[in-house]
Amino acid sequence: MTSVLFVVSAADHWTLNDGSLHPTGYWAEELAEPHRLFTEAGWSITIATPKGAAPTVDLGSLAAGATGSDERSAELRSYLESLPALQSPNSLDDVTVSDYDVVFYPGGHGPMEDLAVDATSGQIMTDAIGSGKILGVLCHAPAALLASVDADGTWPFLGYRMTGFTDAEEALGGLAPKAKWLVQARLVELGADFVEGASFGEHIEIDRNLYTGQNPASSVKLATAIIDAVAAQK
Repeated sequence: MTSVLFVVSAADHWTLNDGSLHPTGYWAEELAEPHRLFTEAGWSITIATPKGAAPTVDLGSLAAGATGSDERSAELRSYLESLPALQSPNSLDDVTVSDYDVVFYPGGHGPMEDLAVDATSGQIMTDAIGSGKILGVLCHAPAALLASVDADGTWPFLGYRMTGFTDAEEALGGLAPKAKWLVQARLVELGADFVEGASFGEHIEIDRNLYTGQNPASSVKLATAIIDAVAAQK
């Protein structure tokens, strides 16, 4: 059976450049849709967070304005509430990457607060990419790539083609002027080959064993690409 590790932010806020705290967490669709698709594929799923803290869903991601309808919001909320592992996740400190076939990071602004500076998460990403395991990273979760460091001190993702929540999307969402830093800009500074799709449109990039999605609309396409890749390996 294919086993997948979901690494989820435990942050419930994002610290803005004026010191204020913007309520956030993980983005509902970005966790729920890949989780649903991987489950339907018959995969075993483990959820882990920093220190095993129960993660917080960004309430904005359950608003009808974000999901498209009250019915869709209720569907996502119901799915997330059906997952007991979200209430008692594993700790990243106890993760052994070799135990999993796939490592997956859903987004939301939460990763910009904690996973971007979490050395344990960074080592998980370094181990995954170095061992050839599929590493899926979605929307704001590429912020977690910033914490990855190779044994020689270099960035493991130098030159990798990738995508993520763009600076343009952050500006359209109204939070770019308040951010201490932006995901796309920081990844480009480190040497990523960042590919920007249409704002809020479905867009993924695959480079070797790194699979990235730009935004919530890319959740299904990214998860499907990962499922297809695993199937092709068998």
